[in-house]
Parts: sequence; structure tokens; C-alpha cells
Amino acid sequence: MEKTRRDFMKTAGMTALAGSLIGSPLFTAGQVSAQDAGAPSSIELPPLPYAYDALEPYIDTATMQIHHDKHHQGYVNGLKAAEAALAEARDKNDYAMIEYWSKKLSFNYGGHYLHSMFWEIMAPSGNGGGGQPAGLLMQYIAKDFGSFDNFKAQFTAAASKVEGSGWGVIHYRPMDDRLVIGQIENQHKLAMWGSTPIMGIDVWEHAYYLKYQNKRGEYVDNWWNIVNWPSVSKRFRAAKGV
Repeated sequence: MEKTRRDFMKTAGMTALAGSLIGSPLFTAGQVSAQDAGAPSSIELPPLPYAYDALEPYIDTATMQIHHDKHHQGYVNGLKAAEAALAEARDKNDYAMIEYWSKKLSFNYGGHYLHSMFWEIMAPSGNGGGGQPAGLLMQYIAKDFGSFDNFKAQFTAAASKVEGSGWGVIHYRPMDDRLVIGQIENQHKLAMWGSTPIMGIDVWEHAYYLKYQNKRGEYVDNWWNIVNWPSVSKRFRAAKGV
């Protein structure tokens, strides 16, 4: 009985680990291998899949330029700096700053990962953005939330009520094969282990303040007009492995 339990926990743990990596830029790019485990990160800022003004009037051009070119680039730079500092610590066997650089690694990688997803799961309204999902994703939304309206209401509330800076995110949780909505504080706190984010909205002030000032709720409401459901569905299927 105990051996069976241990085997189950081992299998569940491996499944959760795989689910958490699916969709990661490192995972999909095949950049991790034994020979370069200690090499500097090769992560770079991904280009936007559309023009800066493509999401008008819901997200303004200036916000997109600053958000992508300055903020996201900053997380990429921060990730590289953290990994370089940790490599130096290994070389010198000096871990006096391990707590600081470990936090910087988590924060900046979280920023890079979530923003890379954010750009992909938006599209111009009327040209792929807005409306409702279809197919398997819609079936799971109905199963796990009762209806699309219930799902939308909960996600909107979660995103709008993030304490301070952070994200509203929907995850696929392979442990029990369901969708769950969560909040992320900053870019790394309150993360759900073993689950894969498939859609998220950035509710840091830099994501909306130029246009909406302190009206975060209005920003979130308008954001639904540019959700790229085909892209979200693709991420969902990848997370499920179907």
C-alpha cells in the first residue's frame, strides 16, 4: 500500500512538473540541456506579434511601446543579471547574496514569462480579438465554472482586486484536469505550483495608467475586447497535451 502511494506521488509530481514547464519560452525553445546548464541565459525580448497601435482604442500606442520596449526588456535584463550573478557565486563559492539574487531570478523570470504570454493572447478587436472561445476550451469553461458569464465575472473580479501590482491568471491544473483562476502578486508571488498559465492580464499600473489612470476595473472590462481566444485555446491544448 505504501509503495503504491509513493509511486502515485512520484507520478503526480512528474506530471505537475511537466505541466508547469509547458509553454515556457525555455521549454518550447529547447534551450535547456545538460551541457549548457551553467551557461548564461539566451533569452531575448520577443517581438510584438502586431503593431504598437493594433490594440487601440482599448490599449493605447504609447502604453504598448513603453510596456514592451522598456518594462519587458527590463525583466529580460534583470533575468540575465541574476543568472550571471548566480554563476559568479558558483565560481567563487560565495553565496552571501544568494537570497537577493534568487528573488531577483524569480521576479524577473516571472515578468518575462507572463509578458511573453500576455502579448500572444491579445489581438486587434474584430481581427481575432474579443468574443468567446469555442471548442474544447469552452467545454472546460462550462464544466469548471458553470458558464462563460460565470467565468468572465470571476476572472474580472480577480484581476480587478489584485492587491497592489500583479496579474489575473487562468491556469490549467493537470492534477485534477480543470481550469482555475488565480491572482499573482508582482510576478512571482501566489503562483500555483504544478499548473500552467494559459491566459493572464497584467494589472500593474504601467499596463494601463496612461489611458485609464486609476480606473483598473474599466481597463479590465475593456480588455475582453482584445482577448485572442484561438491563442488561449492553443495554449490550453498544449498544456493538456491534446
